[in-house]
Amino acid sequence: MKDVLLQKIENRSIVVGVIGMGYVGLPLAIAFARSGIKVVGFDIDPDKIQKINSGISYFKHIPSKLLKEATNENKLTASTDFADIRYVDAVIMCVPTPLNQFREPDLSYVINTIQSILPYIRSGQVVSLESTTYPGTTEEELLTRIESRGFKVGEDFFLIYSPEREDPGNPNFSTSTIPKVVGGTTKSCLDVGVALYGNIIEKVIPLSSTKAAELTKLLENIYRSVNIGLVNEMKMIADKMEIDIWEVIDAAATKPFGFTPFYPGPGLGGHCIPIDPFYLTWKAKEYGISTKFIELSGEINTKMPEWVVQKVIDGLNDNERSLKNSNVLVIGLAYKKNIDDVRESPSVELMEQLRKKGANIFYSDPYVPHFPKMRDYKFDLSSLDITKENLTLMDCVIISTNHDDVDYDLILKHSKLIVDTRGVYRKNYMNVIKA
Repeated sequence: MKDVLLQKIENRSIVVGVIGMGYVGLPLAIAFARSGIKVVGFDIDPDKIQKINSGISYFKHIPSKLLKEATNENKLTASTDFADIRYVDAVIMCVPTPLNQFREPDLSYVINTIQSILPYIRSGQVVSLESTTYPGTTEEELLTRIESRGFKVGEDFFLIYSPEREDPGNPNFSTSTIPKVVGGTTKSCLDVGVALYGNIIEKVIPLSSTKAAELTKLLENIYRSVNIGLVNEMKMIADKMEIDIWEVIDAAATKPFGFTPFYPGPGLGGHCIPIDPFYLTWKAKEYGISTKFIELSGEINTKMPEWVVQKVIDGLNDNERSLKNSNVLVIGLAYKKNIDDVRESPSVELMEQLRKKGANIFYSDPYVPHFPKMRDYKFDLSSLDITKENLTLMDCVIISTNHDDVDYDLILKHSKLIVDTRGVYRKNYMNVIKA
């Protein structure tokens, strides 16, 4: 089986199925299609499937041109019918792994997906999980279920874990240029996984196990979470000492060794950094280990919106205004600049806290024209145009996400009060509070 599968990979006759056409699955499917490999994208959302088959991208950072090229050449098709899994040679799962209300791993998407496709998995396939999760998930949740069909791993089917490393909106890296970590359940599984991803990725890094690959992804995100928590704490200390933290970071970054700059903000956003560290926190308890660094950084980062709200209150008080009934405009709904992804965005939590304190909330984001449906938040709002007229109606403007496509000079000129959480205004201005 292994030799047959490797031959298909080598001559590009392999058919790849990607489950989950979100921020990870869609660019991955396009990358396979552009390399000349036939791809079937699977998703339970019929609207996404219709758009893919029509060559229409639903992500700002993915041009429709790329999608249309793939579909016009019949290299990429999309389907809601998981029974079609039987026709593909590789199954790549790119489904969400959120936290539940108790900050515990929610593997329902992974488990429901494998259960849905289990009747259609056949001998000779390779199955890859890309969703971020705790060490042991691939073997505990996927291996046991697939082997229940009577297949033997490494002989009848091949199981790997290869964590996604997408960075939406980053022009310096793409799916194909970001090195890819791969861990296999067996040596044969690893060989197949390296060959599969080697078709589209410039550099593939093989690891000794799926557990090592799972922990690698967590370490990457925990590293960022801890360092962002540190710099957010440093920001609060610097503020009390009346020191400009942005000046300090810029100065420290001139050291050519031993320092990597991280930047403060209103909190953490995106699917990875606010969520993934707690997968390890939860798993570590099974081994009697307390993850103090992880939990402390999470606590600091989670409280940052409160810090910003207090800055808004203080600034309004100085202007002889109360927060209640004040008009507050939040610039940037996405969790980071130049993308339309609002998952776990601190901007949304900031808006919620301000609304609860009686403020009239508005937002402006060139990438998010309407407030999207979200599980925990609901605002009946559309993006406000940044004009002189609209700015003069605001009592406070908060720079929460520093998109490039924003007229910051206009905001500076016509705003009564600006609370800048992203270091947009490096000079000192009378109407700007650095938060």
